[in-house]
Amino acid sequence: MYQRYVAIGDSTTEGMDDPDGAGGYRGWADRFAAHVARAQPGHPLEYANLAIRGRTTARIRAEQLQPAVDLAPDLATVVAGMNDILRGSFDVSAVAGDLFAMQEALVTRGATVLTFTLPDPAPVMPIAKPLRGRVIALNAAIRKACADSGAILLDLGAYPVASDSRLWSDDRLHANSAGHERIAAALAHAAGLPGTDDTWTLPLPSAPLRRRHEVLRAELAWSRRHLLPWVGRHLRGRSSGDDRFPKRPDPSPVELPDT
Repeated sequence: MYQRYVAIGDSTTEGMDDPDGAGGYRGWADRFAAHVARAQPGHPLEYANLAIRGRTTARIRAEQLQPAVDLAPDLATVVAGMNDILRGSFDVSAVAGDLFAMQEALVTRGATVLTFTLPDPAPVMPIAKPLRGRVIALNAAIRKACADSGAILLDLGAYPVASDSRLWSDDRLHANSAGHERIAAALAHAAGLPGTDDTWTLPLPSAPLRRRHEVLRAELAWSRRHLLPWVGRHLRGRSSGDDRFPKRPDPSPVELPDT
């Protein structure tokens, strides 16, 4: 039975792009909290989410770790690294050190800590093929950090379904609602919650092949809508997380819909 769950990380932990219907985002962390709450009826679960979009692993450690520790969770998730991969200054050794430090700090204080590896980005975003080596290196670092710290590893990147574009949003950087629910179900299974199984690993039905002109049109639309604004923002030294605050900085009870 868990009493308090705290999530730290970047945009994926914040919940982009899984609309909550009220102008914000839900995401796998919210959904995982609901899985945990359902698994322990009669034992309320408090949940805080300190994640902020655009944060690198070093900033997550500097800005979110101590507040998370201060909340004394007995359950935590630490997910980071994608924003490091997208930067020219990517240093896998430094990222690995920060990941291990965050996991260890929470584990040694009695928290069950979960994290996951990143899916191969190339099937979702062909332009990201040059980043595949970085993802492989980061995933190896995540696996080692978990082995050394005692954190629970969900090896999401080892399953092809995680790279199915139908589970990703239009920006190709974040999961859509179906993708976030898959991740939440996978974490629930990794945590050993009662009533969970490995059906999250099952592939989606075969998708119809797209014609070449359809693919080209989609690539041009994505570049105009997402890639060029991202490049422009980073050239100006800006981040999507500038001037933003955590969506759920204080622990509050997880509310489940009536069934």
